Amino acid sequence: MESIQQQTINTIRALSIDMIEEANSGHPGLPMGAAPMAYTLWVNHLNFNPNHDKFINRDRFILSAGHGSALLYSLLHLSGSLSMDELKNFRQKDSKTPGHPELHHTEGVEVTTGPLGQGFAMGVGQAMAEAHLAAKYNQADYSVMDHYTYVLCSDGDLMEGVSHESASLAGHLGLEKLIVLYDSNDISLDGKLNKSFSEDIEGRFTAYGWDYIHVSDGNNIDEINRAIEQAKESDKPSLIEVKTIIGFGSPNLSGTNKIHGAPLGEEERQLTFEQYGMDSTEKFNVDDSVYEHFKETMIKRADDAESKWNEQIEQYAKDYPELYKEFMNGFNDEDLSKDLNIESYEAGHSKATRAYSGEVLQQISAQVPQLFGGAADLASSNKSLVNDETDFSKDNYAGRNIWFGVREFGMAAALNGMASHGGLRPYGATFFVFSDYLKAAFRLSSIMKLPVTYIFTHDSIAVGEDGPTHEPIEQLSALRAIPNANVIRPTEGKETIAAWKVAMESTDKPTALILTRQNVTTLDVDQQTVEEGVRKGAYVVKEAKDKATHIIFASGSEVNLAIDTADQLEQDGHHVQVVSVPDMAKFEQQDEAYKNEILQKDVKHRIVIEMGASIGWHRFVGIDGLLFTIDQFGMSANAKDVLEHYGFTTEQIVKQIKDRL
Repeated sequence: MESIQQQTINTIRALSIDMIEEANSGHPGLPMGAAPMAYTLWVNHLNFNPNHDKFINRDRFILSAGHGSALLYSLLHLSGSLSMDELKNFRQKDSKTPGHPELHHTEGVEVTTGPLGQGFAMGVGQAMAEAHLAAKYNQADYSVMDHYTYVLCSDGDLMEGVSHESASLAGHLGLEKLIVLYDSNDISLDGKLNKSFSEDIEGRFTAYGWDYIHVSDGNNIDEINRAIEQAKESDKPSLIEVKTIIGFGSPNLSGTNKIHGAPLGEEERQLTFEQYGMDSTEKFNVDDSVYEHFKETMIKRADDAESKWNEQIEQYAKDYPELYKEFMNGFNDEDLSKDLNIESYEAGHSKATRAYSGEVLQQISAQVPQLFGGAADLASSNKSLVNDETDFSKDNYAGRNIWFGVREFGMAAALNGMASHGGLRPYGATFFVFSDYLKAAFRLSSIMKLPVTYIFTHDSIAVGEDGPTHEPIEQLSALRAIPNANVIRPTEGKETIAAWKVAMESTDKPTALILTRQNVTTLDVDQQTVEEGVRKGAYVVKEAKDKATHIIFASGSEVNLAIDTADQLEQDGHHVQVVSVPDMAKFEQQDEAYKNEILQKDVKHRIVIEMGASIGWHRFVGIDGLLFTIDQFGMSANAKDVLEHYGFTTEQIVKQIKDRL
């Protein structure tokens, strides 16, 4: 008689197959091959009830190989979270079972995966969050944070560069509660893996500082179970390489790339079900004993763990009321800006916006203990180091300054992991031009609605001597094109304060702060007006003395240039209004009345000044507008010479405007 363990594993496989057949779309190979390891983890180890997926101290499970989503949905169904109707609607409009797992869309899904490698890297971020929160809030007699982070990854995940960055960081940090199960099936989408991938996985991960554990038979649940138990005892992050057969059970397709990303077809489905000893005439069939098995094992264990934690946290609140309040506040997803007290700057004050940002960061950090972040080896340049705080390290997980190293993509993905974990408000910093390295993770921040703050400095050709490789041109337009993101380029100190407040009050989107290297002058506009203007995306910083004959739109450091230009033009009798546009997308969201008030479409002479690509600005000035932008790469020279070469001086701009007249 077949054991309940094997019956459950085959049920997971069968459900995955039927979901994909019903949708005529999906990836059956991984669920069929990896079902035993997923079953073993969920039934024997995972402290997680998907019906209580907001339980703070739950174990986290990330399916980094998101194309195998049918496996996760089958597990969630057997756990009581997803209905059978949702499985039948796999990959269909408005279902809770989209093609790749999506955070906030399906209960029990911890992060959005699909872009390979990022789930692995977000797992590193979640493990970092656990380590930091445990170090800050656990007491000798209380462990309010002590969960594991489990990741199931594929060959493709480990080929992606971000896995190298993240694995290196995890090993360096000694994240012992991170356990990765590697579905090692020697097949990729195009064919045999050895045509593109022949790494010594054990050597690679051992060199990173991980424990490596090998499971020779991916169908041997006892061997898999022992491997997980061994990993849980390690003082390092662990990679468990489980040798599997892709599409296990399919007589004609298993072990080949043909089963990676296409339905089996009815005939092969029937033959496969015969191999599993299952009735192929019924689709989506689950025996009651399988549901009961999950209930008696995984759900009971998870509920017991949650009950014990609830008892513990109740007593913790009495013994450590201040720590309890601070700990719980981190998980409430509240506006963190409402009680902020940040000292403003006087008009005429001159400093780079990166420096203003650094000063604001110090003030926020002192008031928001959940703030946690660092830089990709550029903290001194980005001004992102929190003074009087220690470094987050293997020996000091309570530290608040993270040294990500030169790992921009890994950094951003880890930030997503931290934000999705909860309890923290993460930030990361690098040069703006290197946002290209991490853009895929920034995009996931937006898709997942995560309040990650990105500090991007050295924002224009004013970088100067470092030349075109370090001078952003198209980056600002590229980030502005990403939906659901605050992309804010503040002019000076007051706008930088406002930008940080927007970042802290945002709970459902990331914020990119685009900051200068060169000094800028603080505006003669009161702080409240500035904050209201930044929240609306655009506002008037210099009124015309009479009915405007010209209107200049600018962002960042170029607002100073726009005001100087306006002053020059006014000496010749022109009436010029200057508009700061720190957040173009936010401005587009305002009502028509406000937009018309700012745009003043009846003003004939319309000008834009921004040291970046012209994309997006024509809707402000029309086809006849005058754009002082850059649609070519920069150059290496003294910043003053670079700006003059590209026409970004008051004299040059005034001359061109007069010539146009």
